[in-house]
Amino acid sequence: MKKLFLSAVLLSVFIFSSCKKDYVCECKKVYTGNGTTTTQDDGKYTFKDTQPRAESRCNEQEGTGTDLLGGNYSRECAIR
Repeated sequence: MKKLFLSAVLLSVFIFSSCKKDYVCECKKVYTGNGTTTTQDDGKYTFKDTQPRAESRCNEQEGTGTDLLGGNYSRECAIR
């Protein structure tokens, strides 16, 4: 009986710890140039996944670059 109870508890822990949830990844662009810094929202993404995988997918959205006017920007994303 104890083994059955212990197995049920372990199975429940495994099921609930690996379940997929909705995680919202919020991104913003930070523009720098001419001695100024400007930040603007740059989208929200919802990932239905485990938390570690959702964080990884969110981090993949980050990057840097140059816009059409020659200003530099970095894109920062985080799970909220």
